[in-house]
Amino acid sequence: MDHTVIEEIGLTEEWLSILVKMSGDWEAEESCHGYRKNGREDIEGNRIFIAREGHEVKGYLFGHMETHEKATSVVPAGAKVFEVEEVYVSPGFRSRGIGKMLFSHAERAVGHEADFIMLSTATKNWKAILHFYLEELGMEFWSARLYKRVERTV
Repeated sequence: MDHTVIEEIGLTEEWLSILVKMSGDWEAEESCHGYRKNGREDIEGNRIFIAREGHEVKGYLFGHMETHEKATSVVPAGAKVFEVEEVYVSPGFRSRGIGKMLFSHAERAVGHEADFIMLSTATKNWKAILHFYLEELGMEFWSARLYKRVERTV
């Protein structure tokens, strides 16, 4: 039986150490284009949510509130947006609903002040991540930035 607890935490030196180590594990996976391990400056100033069982941390989500100055095709000017910077679940705990639990907890926590939750992803497994965000979390697809390397000609 899963006894995962999701909670919002304040950033302490102990939590910083755990989050930096986990982001290093994520970097080592090479599952995201350009992902690099976090430092203090990447985490400070964010709201942080963790998934744990006892003292074992299974995953985290962090992000921050911002106000959109300019209107976009989806978000009106002045809208309050919770920008999710990272969602990570350790490999041994994936496909157990922990990412969904983290996201849902964060959504409830910011629901009194946020009009939207937004995020970007650079995962190499785009089919799985789109399934997760669109079908499991009920997010809407807004845009994509695609690239193709060009074969240089002489």
